Amino acid sequence: MRVRWLGWAGVEIEADGATVVIDPLADPGATFAPLGEEAKRTKLPAIVAPEARGTAVAGLVSHLHRDHTDAGALAGALSEDAAVHEPVRPGGADAENLSLAQASSELERAGLRRREAETWGRFEVGPFAFTPLPAVDGLGDPQVSWLVEADSQRVLHLGDTVFHGYWWRMAKRHGPFDVVFAPINGAVVDFPHLQPPSPLAAAMEPEQAAVAAEALGARTLVPMHYGGFEIDPWYQPIEDAAARFETATAERPYEARVLEPGESLEPAAV
Repeated sequence: MRVRWLGWAGVEIEADGATVVIDPLADPGATFAPLGEEAKRTKLPAIVAPEARGTAVAGLVSHLHRDHTDAGALAGALSEDAAVHEPVRPGGADAENLSLAQASSELERAGLRRREAETWGRFEVGPFAFTPLPAVDGLGDPQVSWLVEADSQRVLHLGDTVFHGYWWRMAKRHGPFDVVFAPINGAVVDFPHLQPPSPLAAAMEPEQAAVAAEALGARTLVPMHYGGFEIDPWYQPIEDAAARFETATAERPYEARVLEPGESLEPAAV
């Protein structure tokens, strides 16, 4: 198995000649475009395109926020008969689902096949087994973590979840995990449709990611979802995520591996 970080929350996994992509991002500038001119001036995260070009057997998205569900990136990577697998739709009035509307409408316009995935429900595509596991979204939108298994290896992608209490249950049912990708930018949000705003982070901070990885029984922890986007007052990440990650993971019983966008790793057989 070969695992490649695409920058931000994007991951590409190759096994037995097949490829799956998770949360790929091709146009980060579109993420906050609805917020207007100030959003256009934000620092954008460094990203690379998936190596798969019309060949990926599946597209997995942790949730339908635009920085995790980029229809253009998915359409470019997926084969003709591949589907986008996403969390179950939440229901509710349109006002409750404003954070999901942009990505969802772009998926529809792109004509991509969409499949809802129930948490804990395992399914197979090609050489891969996929299981959507619990995640908790800081904005209250449906989110999953994606477990990808192939070649007797387990890779877990945590989306941009907050810290929660499912770690131990996930570890007991499906661990240990060879590689865990965890968000670390600890962003605090203040969006117009979510008022009054919370002062608490809507994605894990490095210290929380370090604890979560230990609870999960991770063999390798890779940080993601940092190094871009800061729009006062709507989206404010912590400034020193990478340095705090290094400190928080220094004495943990797993390898902390920082990748550059486009860099790969191959989990060692145990």
